[in-house]
Amino acid sequence: MSVDVGILGTGSYLPYREVTNVELATLVPGADPDWVARKTLIGARRFAAPDEAASDLAAKAAIPALEAAGLAAGDLDYVIVSTSTGDSPQPPTATLVQGLIGADRAACFDINVVCAGFVFALSMARSLVAVQPDAKVLVIASDVYSRILDFNDRRTAVLFGDGAGAVVVGAVPEGYGILETELVSRGAAHQLIRVEAGGSRKPASHETVDNGDHFFRMDGRGVREFVAEHVPPVLAGMLERAGMHAKDIDHFVPHQANGVMLRELVDLASLDGATTHLTLERYGNVGSASVPVTLDAAARSGALRDGDLVLLAGFGGGMAVGAAVLRWHA
Repeated sequence: MSVDVGILGTGSYLPYREVTNVELATLVPGADPDWVARKTLIGARRFAAPDEAASDLAAKAAIPALEAAGLAAGDLDYVIVSTSTGDSPQPPTATLVQGLIGADRAACFDINVVCAGFVFALSMARSLVAVQPDAKVLVIASDVYSRILDFNDRRTAVLFGDGAGAVVVGAVPEGYGILETELVSRGAAHQLIRVEAGGSRKPASHETVDNGDHFFRMDGRGVREFVAEHVPPVLAGMLERAGMHAKDIDHFVPHQANGVMLRELVDLASLDGATTHLTLERYGNVGSASVPVTLDAAARSGALRDGDLVLLAGFGGGMAVGAAVLRWHA
């Protein structure tokens, strides 16, 4: 028996502390507020409180998603958490979320595809429901990048904030839901985005800490070139398989990497006719969470109407691209 699989509810959580570009200038040498706004279109971002970790943000995003889906945590069969800034190397952050929300009968696991992770996790959830039509899957993306930023690195530190977004995935009426996905990895470009220490190749030591090897590093120019080269053809190929064209898309929800880069991407992907949803002006780049946070904002604003075609696109470290097109069920 085939089943159509889609999103039953959305939710998000952004930490209380807002860091404007003016405040950021006191933390990051050379980060003139006007320069940050002009280069990124970001006006502010949120930083987690000292006692908040990825699991805390994830659990707080899960609650409104479950409410929107009309489900209790005990109804969940699976909990998937996408994060590259988990609470610790072990155990999986998803198991911590399970305890926080009371999803006691759910199987739990993490994935790490950096900023493309939410779309990868969404595709996995679709597959789980396809073989188990009654299943309900909670997909959460949660990142706390403020803990791994080098505030002496102006071009990287100004981009990121903390946050979490969640969706509940399950069976939807025929013709709705996720119509097509595309997951792409380009490991040859893995050096463009990295955290060099803290794993089995370079374990934590006094030397790695002194060298700053636990900080997030990114080749911004290389990432921009990667996105321009790889993301538009991935989107076009996926839409072609779905029997669609860019002009058919009503809403575009991209990873909130950099506002200037997203303008270029919209043009390169011929998505000018779609409504591009942005939250980066308020929240910055919240890593894997940026797509579901922005999707939740669009859904709760009433912008997404029943039957609308919504295109999701995540891209980031690995390097990786994840895309999905769905027909919205309101």
